[in-house]
Amino acid sequence: MKTTTAIGRVLAGAAAVGAGCVAYGTLIEKNHFRLRHVRVPVLPTGRSPIRVLHLSDLHLMVSQKKKMGWVRGLAELKPDFIVNTGDNLSCADALGALGRTLMVFDGVPGVFVLGSNDYYCPRPINPLKYLLPARPSREGETLPTQALIALFTSLGWDNAEQNRLVYDINGTALEVRGCGDAHMGADDYPSVMGVSSADLLIGVTHAPYLRVLDEMVADGAGLIFAGHTHGGQVCLPGGRALTTNCDLPPAQARGLSIHRYGPGQAYLHVSAGLGTSPYAPYRFACPPEATLLTLEARPEI
Repeated sequence: MKTTTAIGRVLAGAAAVGAGCVAYGTLIEKNHFRLRHVRVPVLPTGRSPIRVLHLSDLHLMVSQKKKMGWVRGLAELKPDFIVNTGDNLSCADALGALGRTLMVFDGVPGVFVLGSNDYYCPRPINPLKYLLPARPSREGETLPTQALIALFTSLGWDNAEQNRLVYDINGTALEVRGCGDAHMGADDYPSVMGVSSADLLIGVTHAPYLRVLDEMVADGAGLIFAGHTHGGQVCLPGGRALTTNCDLPPAQARGLSIHRYGPGQAYLHVSAGLGTSPYAPYRFACPPEATLLTLEARPEI
């Protein structure tokens, strides 16, 4: 009887801890937005720094006033360039709210690619399936994709999907090449590969599948931007991701790392993103984030 009672207490305690973690992830950490600062030595010697704001995976809903206000506050950073790596909406009604949120960046040059949740609303899914091998996204209710593209274009941002774009930022020539969402099988990066004369070639993709990253490195990219992973979203204490929802190793689920392919390599920045699916509205040991990357000159050898 004593053993049964002890086991019952242990199970009750575990259940209480689990419920507390879920409550924390749903009510607190999900709204504990943070700004990550990263320095990346990728520019030629003597060039002025370039401040790049990386936004990703807002999964915006009309009710998320705190998120909207926090994102608007990022305009105070006065970035030189913006990269948006997709999954901006959770419902069609949020398009107007997204426009009011991002209008503070009107006139700041930037690029965007789209994720599945720029085409289709999220659908209910068993969260444990994220621990299984990644599969293409299921289609839900359609979102106003063309209106979303028009919104970004009105801000001065260019669509990087299957595109080659050149910019002069602070006296440095940047070339951006991007592709469609690899999680949807919409990627075709080889269609934009070729010799670049820019000072820095940047690759942009929503989902950082290894095939896309390999193609970008083979193309000569020095820096790659991606989102999609949510940083793992529910991580072990200390932020160790369990999954990336693609074939990227969990150790690279968020932040800056190096991706190597053949004789080449590139810096890879994966944003943990600012939102979640409305059907999995929690984070643990992985707060929502945006990142300000300062691109600076490579050290002299």
